[in-house]
This record gives sequence, structure tokens and C-alpha cells, in this order.
Amino acid sequence: MLVTFGGISHRVKMPKITNGRSPAQTFPGLALATCLLLGVATTSAAQPAPQEKRHLVEINTTLGRMVVELYNETPVHRDNFLKLVRAQYYDSTLFHRVIQGFMIQGGDPDSKNANDRSKTLGDGGPDYTLPPEFRPGLFHRKGALAAAREGDDLNPGKRSSGSQFYIVQGRQWAPQDLAGAEARQNSMRPDSMAIHYTPGQVEVYGTEGGTPHLDGNYTVFGQLLEGMDVLDRIASMPCDNQDRPLADVRMWMRVIQ
Repeated sequence: MLVTFGGISHRVKMPKITNGRSPAQTFPGLALATCLLLGVATTSAAQPAPQEKRHLVEINTTLGRMVVELYNETPVHRDNFLKLVRAQYYDSTLFHRVIQGFMIQGGDPDSKNANDRSKTLGDGGPDYTLPPEFRPGLFHRKGALAAAREGDDLNPGKRSSGSQFYIVQGRQWAPQDLAGAEARQNSMRPDSMAIHYTPGQVEVYGTEGGTPHLDGNYTVFGQLLEGMDVLDRIASMPCDNQDRPLADVRMWMRVIQ
């Protein structure tokens, strides 16, 4: 008889039945040992795989503190963001584009010394872009951290900016409105890129809110865990005609996990 324990098979020789008695009756100690081995093997196999930890980044701003987690499902964007944070790339940059009910955008290095408000921000960044990492389970719910990019006319491959990002505020969506948005988006893309919201995602858009029209178009690579009130505070700032807050909102970041 083969008994598997700890991934290794052990052969246990079962004696012949004598005088009409079973091996368990003849050798009760052997039966107990076999049960223990099988029990340990079954328990070991039933253990769930440990969850992979996600990195956390703290975003301190002049209006309060936020914490985002980064998704392991989008490793290119995750690793790039961590690299820039550790290099203090974002420190003292601005949330340079803010639209209430939509999102707050930052990550332009040119915003560090942008005293001249006649200069448009949003074009700065490293000399590279990132390939899109669209994942069906990662969507633009409130607090989603996503990568900004140039429009489809200049960027049909939907490649992400090397540094610029946004955090979604959005609004709540009734199920019928979300279904309409889903249908409109799917009418403009091939079947292979169609979006079909799960009941859980419909509930989240209805209770928390978000920006579903961005799904499948911009890479979501993280989620706000702390500081939703700070997000709302920044989003409510009065802005000029370029959507830049009239009072500068600066940020400083560090990796905390």
C-alpha cells in the first residue's frame, strides 16, 4: 500500500489476513499510524496557498495623507511606480489637473517649479512609455490608481505615460446606466476586447462610484486604501480654465510595504 506524506510516497506492507482477522484487528498500531499519515497528508493538501503581498505607497499631500496599494497583476506599472517613488521622482510635484466628479491627476515633473500659470502642464515625464496591462478584474472604481496617457489619435496602442497617473473620484452609476455605458463602449471595440461587468462590479459602481467609460482604455494598477476624504478634498478645489487648482496641491511619496 502506498501512503503519501509531505509529497513523498511511502510503501507500507500490509500483512496477510490470518484466522479471519483483518490487518487492522491483527495490528491495531499499524492502522493508527496509517490513519495519522493519511490525515496529515489530507490536511497539508487542504491548506490554501499564501496570498502574495502587495506593495503600499504613502502619498502625503498639502491637503492630507493617502495610501495606495499596487496590484501584482500589473507588474510593469507596479515596478515602474515603485522605482520612481524610491527615486523621489514625485516629491514636490503637483496634482496639476483636477476635475470634480472625475479624477485628480499628477506625476508631471515639470510641475515642481511651475510658477508660470500660463504654461500648460501634462506633457512632462521620462523618455519612455509603458505597454498597457488591461485586466478584467481591475476597473475604475472610486479610488482606482491608473496611468495617464496620450489620446488614441497619437497613441493607438494605448501605451501609458512613464510617470503620470490619476486617482478616480467618479460618480455613482445606476445598473441601467452602467449597462448603457457598457453597451456603448463595446460597440466601439472588437469582441475580444468587450467588457462584461460582473454583479460585484455593478454593485461597486452603484454604491462607491467610479468612471466606467475608462475601463479597457487606461491601465488600472492600484487602489486607494486610505484617504478617500483627501481625494474628495483635492477634487473639490477651485481650478482655473486648465483644471489646475488655484492653490497648489503638492505631494511627497514613500514606499511603506
